[in-house]
Amino acid sequence: MKIEIWSDIMCPFCYIGKRQLETALAEFPNEEFEIEWKSFQLDPTISPEPGKDVYTYLAERKGMSVEQSKEIHKGVAERAKSVGLDYHFDKAVISNSFTAHRIIQLAKTKKLGGEMEEIFFKAYFTDGKDLNDGPTLLELAEKAGLDKAETLKVLENENLFLSDVHTDIMEAQQFGVQGVPFFAFDRKYAVSGAQPVETFVETIKELLK
Repeated sequence: MKIEIWSDIMCPFCYIGKRQLETALAEFPNEEFEIEWKSFQLDPTISPEPGKDVYTYLAERKGMSVEQSKEIHKGVAERAKSVGLDYHFDKAVISNSFTAHRIIQLAKTKKLGGEMEEIFFKAYFTDGKDLNDGPTLLELAEKAGLDKAETLKVLENENLFLSDVHTDIMEAQQFGVQGVPFFAFDRKYAVSGAQPVETFVETIKELLK
């Protein structure tokens, strides 16, 4: 069974959804699953602004107060904790994820897409790493098992894997994807959002009938 996942590493629900799916897949030890990560950007216009935290960013984007934004982030962090994830929004550095997505596309050619996604998610939401920073991206890519020289080429040449990222995003638009995470199961069933484990389990069972 092939599962395609449209995701943005800046999206807290995508990391939660990843854990929910992994828990569901563990209930099918005798089945083979092919996971393909697809690029998506919730805010392609985002640009790093030194000193601006995620609370202020969301408040400005959604037209709410910083206090409301903090309450929302607190709720998301609690939900993340319920699936074993440790979010530290106080440390998060606002980043444009496009370059990271190009590195994920490189990782996919080495069958390391899942590893790269996991490392980027943890780096952003837990460790407060700056994913705008080239040396940081290089270090994280090496941690996932990517070759340093190949990763450097991607960082130095903005055209490398550019079309791959755009293709994923356009494909999502064709499917009518409004937000992520978005999971497509054999292109027959779809699950939108970080749904409960049971939703993924039932979807897989339907396909296995």
